[in-house]
Amino acid sequence: MQEMSPFVKAFQQTKFRLNGHGKREVGVLKEALLSISNQQESDIYGTGQVIEAFQRKMANYLGKESAVFFPSGTMAQQIALRIWCDEKGMQKVAYHPLCHLEIHEEDGLKELHHIDPILLADKDRLIELDDILNINEEIACLLLELPQREIGGQLPEYSTLEAISSYCKEKGIKLHLDGARLFEITPYYGKSASEICKLFDSVYISFYKGIGGVAGAILAGDESFTESSKVWKRRHGGDLVSLYPYILSADYYFEQRVNSMKNYYEGAKELAQLYNDCHQITTKPIKPVSNMFHVHLFGQKEHLEKILMEIHHTTGIGFTPYLREVTDHEYFYEVSIGDQYAAVPREEVKKAFSLLNKRMKELDLSIL
Repeated sequence: MQEMSPFVKAFQQTKFRLNGHGKREVGVLKEALLSISNQQESDIYGTGQVIEAFQRKMANYLGKESAVFFPSGTMAQQIALRIWCDEKGMQKVAYHPLCHLEIHEEDGLKELHHIDPILLADKDRLIELDDILNINEEIACLLLELPQREIGGQLPEYSTLEAISSYCKEKGIKLHLDGARLFEITPYYGKSASEICKLFDSVYISFYKGIGGVAGAILAGDESFTESSKVWKRRHGGDLVSLYPYILSADYYFEQRVNSMKNYYEGAKELAQLYNDCHQITTKPIKPVSNMFHVHLFGQKEHLEKILMEIHHTTGIGFTPYLREVTDHEYFYEVSIGDQYAAVPREEVKKAFSLLNKRMKELDLSIL
């Protein structure tokens, strides 16, 4: 096992964390299982009350005819695009250059399904309607990720979504939603999940991100689409003999947290303002549009880590266990507000950010 760095160790030793719901431990499953009857029967190869009831519940919540539970979003989304390509007889789709399928899945869409993507927009901005209007070849499906995680969780205006949806319907292009963080965007748009999903032909949602379950995903759409997805799930090996540990934890934490998304969003706005008030620190976006954003710090990595380690040791508040390089003088990390943020004493938060601002100013002066 690789030895933990002093920077990570300092974070691990903090009493409070600003990010997420807490450590991913087996207790997450234990808590969910304690909430149900021991007599409840397991699902078996995609059938049974436990899976079928949850699928109906999610279809209703998303405003779709039908829904299917998958062990992973990677599997679900590749299958969604495959179905739409087969229906149109065309192996072309379009999505953002930083789409999960493009940068995190080892080219699974291309290698397993022989589907070619067209990358829309520059990697540091959102897809706009003009990007779609300027596609010079036919596509079977357009995928939109809401929010766009890799650029700080940014979102297009709702009117833009409506315009894109109308255009796709007019042109016979299927519109798929990568809604891994769908629940988290409802407060900003002031729309229900079903209102947002009405704009899309198919929808994927995750249960281990903002919801904080063990794993698992839902793929939703019309009956014909979901029946096709079940066939492909079997082909992918996604019909495990039982998926109930994932389903039960998904359902339990969905009920625990789906109505807290507004609180997480308000916390994100509050925390982003504290970061932006600090010297040589900015957030992307400046004003969060969901519970997540990126924090960008300017300076050399060793100096930034030293500052954050001091804050971790001095205040007991954990900011981050990592810094990712943008340039040799700019680093960032991701923040996703969950249950933990509300538990941090506000006076201690203010002290931690006061120290952060002070040290960043001193760092700037030392360079000059």
